[in-house]
Amino acid sequence: MSLNVLNENFNALIKQLFHAKEWESRAEAAKQLGLLRDGRSVNLLCRALKSEKDNSVIIRIIEALGRIGNGKATLRIIEKLKYETDKDEYDKRTVLIIIESLMRVKDKRALPYLSKFLTSKFEEIRQMTEKAFDKIEPRWNEIINEAGRKKTTEEIFNSKY
Repeated sequence: MSLNVLNENFNALIKQLFHAKEWESRAEAAKQLGLLRDGRSVNLLCRALKSEKDNSVIIRIIEALGRIGNGKATLRIIEKLKYETDKDEYDKRTVLIIIESLMRVKDKRALPYLSKFLTSKFEEIRQMTEKAFDKIEPRWNEIINEAGRKKTTEEIFNSKY
């Protein structure tokens, strides 16, 4: 694919992400931007994540940011994680997608926010969180043991990163 065609495709997807009336079109644009893995889209996807109202589109944006794997997205994804878990009953699927995206980004700043899921009552979430910790900080078990259990996991990783 030539550079001009690639740029035209990129620009069309960005336009679709921000201006399409149907949520399906915006979600598909986010998905395609993730598949392109073009670092130029990170800031725009983060902006779209902040303004998007439809949960299906939000999930696709988070997945796209995870595929791209740029640390610039970490804080915006964490905002969505906090928003989701502040609800009385959070959506397990959304939390799993967020954890997986943070795992792909591999930014250690996510560890304090992920740490509370190490003791989740949901086995899937607990396993995905352990997998994320393994990818982001392979020595995480040693770090926790070295801290001597005097601090919570969240406190350990908050002070460390």
